[in-house]
Amino acid sequence: MEKENVYYATGKRKTAIARTWLFPGNGEITINDRKAEEYFPLESAKIILSKPFAVTNTAGSYDVKIRVLGGGVSGQVGAIRHSITKALILADPALRQVLKRAGFIKRDPRVKERKKYGQKGARGRFQFSKR
Repeated sequence: MEKENVYYATGKRKTAIARTWLFPGNGEITINDRKAEEYFPLESAKIILSKPFAVTNTAGSYDVKIRVLGGGVSGQVGAIRHSITKALILADPALRQVLKRAGFIKRDPRVKERKKYGQKGARGRFQFSKR
């Protein structure tokens, strides 16, 4: 792994944070020292992961090493997609327009709303009894 051909980016979604290193290779994706297929057994997760490569026609031209922590499956997949997108832009700034049109650059701002005191949840209330 050479210093000048390594691109690093961080992606976030919900409470998950993904740190990604992108370098020229043959399309191998490693997540927390495990293969992507092993880490995410869901087919939909693997599709979301490879979307930035499919949109930019760079599938199989980069190896990806990812460290992801926090959140659940959905949050982690979203964070990884975000970080791969940012790393691809660093690798080739010409891809920015294509990725922007696909909606991958913007971080998904939706997070869980906090629970309020005196209530059952964020929006849920305890049942009101008039008598």
